[in-house]
Amino acid sequence: MRIKNTIKIVFLLAFSLQISSCSNDFLEEVTYGEVDPSEMTKPANVERAIISVYSVLNGQIDGASNAYNSPDSNFSFGDITSDDSYKGGGGTGDQNNIHQMEIYNENATTVDIERKWMALYEGVKRSNEAMRLLNASPDFEASLKVKRMAELRFLRGHFYFELKKIYNHIPYIDETATTVADYAKSNTTFSSDEIWTKIETDFQEAYANLPETQSELGRPTKIAAKAYLAKCYLFESKWQLAYDATTEIMSSNYGLLTDFQQVFLPENDNNKEIIFAVQHSVNDGQPSNYNGSIGDRLTAPGGPFYSQYGFHRPSQNLVNAFKTDASGLPVENNINVVASDNVDPRLDITVGRPGIPYKDLGILYQDTWARDLATYGEFSPKKRIVSAKSAYYVKVWPYVNALNYYIIRYAEVVLWRAEAAVEIGKLEEARILVNQIRNRAANTAFVKTLDGSANAANYTIAPYTTVWTSKVVAKTAVHLETRLETAMEGHRFFNLVRWGEADTVLNAYLLIEKARRTHLTNAVFIKGKNEYFPIPQRYIDGLPIGMVTQNNGY
Repeated sequence: MRIKNTIKIVFLLAFSLQISSCSNDFLEEVTYGEVDPSEMTKPANVERAIISVYSVLNGQIDGASNAYNSPDSNFSFGDITSDDSYKGGGGTGDQNNIHQMEIYNENATTVDIERKWMALYEGVKRSNEAMRLLNASPDFEASLKVKRMAELRFLRGHFYFELKKIYNHIPYIDETATTVADYAKSNTTFSSDEIWTKIETDFQEAYANLPETQSELGRPTKIAAKAYLAKCYLFESKWQLAYDATTEIMSSNYGLLTDFQQVFLPENDNNKEIIFAVQHSVNDGQPSNYNGSIGDRLTAPGGPFYSQYGFHRPSQNLVNAFKTDASGLPVENNINVVASDNVDPRLDITVGRPGIPYKDLGILYQDTWARDLATYGEFSPKKRIVSAKSAYYVKVWPYVNALNYYIIRYAEVVLWRAEAAVEIGKLEEARILVNQIRNRAANTAFVKTLDGSANAANYTIAPYTTVWTSKVVAKTAVHLETRLETAMEGHRFFNLVRWGEADTVLNAYLLIEKARRTHLTNAVFIKGKNEYFPIPQRYIDGLPIGMVTQNNGY
């Protein structure tokens, strides 16, 4: 049984019908359900409307159990499209839509492109509707109204941030929208800078009015809003603003856990490293456990303990990136790791490798666990997989778990500050910040052999001791540390895009990886096109001709 002292996220059918119908080409009329409109502004019903916004954070917006096409973790959008992982599954025909994304051949009708857009705009719409109800509620307690409005601004900011980084040119609709026509907007009404300003404004307003702490875990705090604002600045390359925004976070009650492996245990959810997360729970009365990690249900690694879906498979390139030299510093030669190599200890916390114990299951991971070994290789995800022995894992369909998805964790903020510090010329501060992350990895509990008598591999990691005087050297180190620390968490592709490195890094990756994995034979990343995903054709077709401009190249 998974019990959390968190905001209760339950899909309330009667109430959701009146505020959330948005499935027919994203423009369906608002349908009122069982709750009389005159009752809608009562505080209890307004609270239900707010909860309905939280309930779609995990990407599940209907009863079809296919949130894996709109996952909160972005495993398909942020990892499979990068050099960190392959699609996996039962060959290229299994979820071929994701295979097309992996080889940069997606189009405006790809189901994931549509589902993700739909899920995120469902979040926007619910946010707007809840804001309108909250503003119209005469009996809602005044100070609580301010806090709840700040939460809604934060949540809407999140949904729009995701839309911006995925689709770039997006329609913007705020809480003044009351009709279907209000949601039929062009995606070129506002410039990119104007959209960013609107997103920033939501987080600024959230920061101004959110409390330092929340009694119900899962609701955002003041520091969460500041962190998201810092992330916006980072994506806009506003380096000084990003650096300044991290200052308050660095001196807050948030911080690094001492053990990297402990961060990703569901019993440690909402620990001091987690600044904001999607709250997952199982066995909570929700039909089909849709409050669990429903978007990641295809990532189970197979073998004797897990279902054989086998998606989200770490790449050989990622595994090689964890190699270190005798002094414990990274070796970037992309030569396949062998047993005698020194490796960063985070490797065997992040990736399932043959001959290395898997979680606490008392068994060595075998390459035979890997579904379609010939196509996708021998590795499996591990970091965000919950032990099959855990009460937080559901051993029957839909095979979900209660590990939260961490949208922002403190380690990322440390690396954001390091990145901004490099850009504004504070190279030594950046080195010190990166070393905080590396020292935590060095002090973590290493994966042991089955009998516990020795380390499972040659784990060697150390901080950078040479003073950084070159911006190029410093930037390279920060970018690599970001990859190693956040691998398989859905961030890699978006980082490469905002760094302006996607075309060079991914095409260099493909040049070598095609010889390892023939399913990538036709993959090519096109600069100026593949940095963003296409606007869904259904949205374009639902509006007058010429009202929506498709992204470049699609």
